[in-house]
Amino acid sequence: MKRFLTVVTCVFLFNASVLAESKIAVVDVARAIFSTEVAKKRQEELQGTSEFSSQQAKYDSLGADMKALQKEVEGKAMTLSQEQAADYKKRMEYLRADVELVSRKLQAEIKDLQNRIMQELQPKALEAVKELVTEEKITLLLQREAVISASPDMDLTSKLIDRMNKKTQ
Repeated sequence: MKRFLTVVTCVFLFNASVLAESKIAVVDVARAIFSTEVAKKRQEELQGTSEFSSQQAKYDSLGADMKALQKEVEGKAMTLSQEQAADYKKRMEYLRADVELVSRKLQAEIKDLQNRIMQELQPKALEAVKELVTEEKITLLLQREAVISASPDMDLTSKLIDRMNKKTQ
């Protein structure tokens, strides 16, 4: 029994010393990539294109039309005939369908841009992560999304953003 306790104590002390020497950190690579100056510039470029701007304006206009129609219906709700109510309902459904279509187009443009940004910056991000791990002597690096709680000083995301901005200038 004494020997067993000695072995358990030694194992515990060994594990404690290993943990004491370990340095654990977290990083959000996707947030770092999309927070770089290059990514922000690409997003501004997309928003500045005539196609995207016109789609955004159309989306905003359709949203305003839906609100105006909703307000009109609410104001006349007590005096509408069944036929008029059906007409308003049909107009609202058409507007909703138009909004959904424009929204899908905008989302497709944004998703395409995000994919291009990831393809462009992911290799640089991985290189920068490796450099940070070496410099900071990190023994275990976790994705931020996989961690429930971590102190801010364990999060390397801002350092990764700074390093990537330097690499992409």
